[in-house]
Amino acid sequence: MRSAVAMLPGLMWPRTLRSRIFLILLVGLAFAYGLSFSVLYMERYMSAKAVMLGTLENDVATSIAVLDRLPAAERGDLVDWLSRGNYRFELGPGLAGVPDASSKGREIAGKIEAAVGHRFPIRIERIPGGVNRLQAHLMLSDGSPLTIDVTPRGVMPIAEWLPYVFAVQMALLILCTWFAVRLAIRPLGRLAAAADALDPDKDGPALSEAGPSEVAHAARAFNAMRERIAHYLEERVQILAAISHDLQTPITRMRLRADMAEDSPEKDKLVSDLAEIQRLVQDGIAYARSAHGSGEKNARIDLSSFIDSIAYDYQDTGKAVKVVGLVEGAAFTKPHALRRILSNFIDNALKFAGSAEISVGHDAEQHVVISVMDRGPGIPDDMLEAAMQPFFRLEQSRNRETGGTGLGLAIAQQLTAKIGGSLRLYNRAGGGLAAEVTLQ
Repeated sequence: MRSAVAMLPGLMWPRTLRSRIFLILLVGLAFAYGLSFSVLYMERYMSAKAVMLGTLENDVATSIAVLDRLPAAERGDLVDWLSRGNYRFELGPGLAGVPDASSKGREIAGKIEAAVGHRFPIRIERIPGGVNRLQAHLMLSDGSPLTIDVTPRGVMPIAEWLPYVFAVQMALLILCTWFAVRLAIRPLGRLAAAADALDPDKDGPALSEAGPSEVAHAARAFNAMRERIAHYLEERVQILAAISHDLQTPITRMRLRADMAEDSPEKDKLVSDLAEIQRLVQDGIAYARSAHGSGEKNARIDLSSFIDSIAYDYQDTGKAVKVVGLVEGAAFTKPHALRRILSNFIDNALKFAGSAEISVGHDAEQHVVISVMDRGPGIPDDMLEAAMQPFFRLEQSRNRETGGTGLGLAIAQQLTAKIGGSLRLYNRAGGGLAAEVTLQ
């Protein structure tokens, strides 16, 4: 079925589901309410008109009969008494008018003619002017002229309080519609928020299963899906850890046998390949451990001493690692996990740029931000997010010749989540990459 937008291209259709449901319900209920009000109004209008016309016929018939029987000298005393709000009697020929062809005029003329009957010939005319006014001219039995001046009024006048009641009813209708839409959309909003916050690596609260049966069923299904995803990821990491662990023994035997062999170019190639396999296995075990967490407890560290110790360890081995800027303050975090994160950043910088710089600062919310920067080739912007996935490599700059396994950033991301921080990669102005971890 085509949507309303496709059927009515000129219609400004709201973007949100909440607004669309609210608009549909409000328009539908307002239309139904207006239709009911119109039907009721028409029914009362027709009933009131029938009563008025019937009363007019009876009153006019009685009044003419009374005036016809009275002597001409006494008729003037009763004319005002017999008159009503929408018609009055005048003794005389009245005013000159024109034939009236309106439906209301024909109805009134018909009732007056029915009241007079065939005893008195009658002529009904419309008096020109700004006011809707009719006059019926007739002759009484003694030949005296009599005029009935009719000024039709609204059959059912609207009370002064009716518009206020209508406004209150419409406000109540809007309020009830808004409440119904809010009640229906709120579970969908909670489900969307839970889906956005879904992170199998973190133990977040389960989605509330309270509410109507349909909402509770959807919440239970979402929680079950969340548990299955976490279970599948845990199984994947366990398989990786088991394979990596079991490979260490045969790799070690092969390494010993290679070391015992005679020196040759083939031996050197074999030893190099075994070293690369061993690094891959060790990184796989490290990734599995980072996914499960080490159980390390938080501790307060002095940032200046902590960062300097990391830089000195690399400088002692001849690596170009330095601390830029002033480092001060303290942080409450998992020291070994943070050291592994920064070491992975520094290792990447050394592999692809030959040097690394460490800086410590604070963001707008005064969270500690530690950055490791280099002047290497960087990573294309459209691949920054993918670079943190396990076993990811860039074809040109990050290949097996560099000794990378594609797990360094993935391990850093896992550990960052375990310490409750956030990780960000971005390309520096002027070239190079910056890896930034924020401690929260």
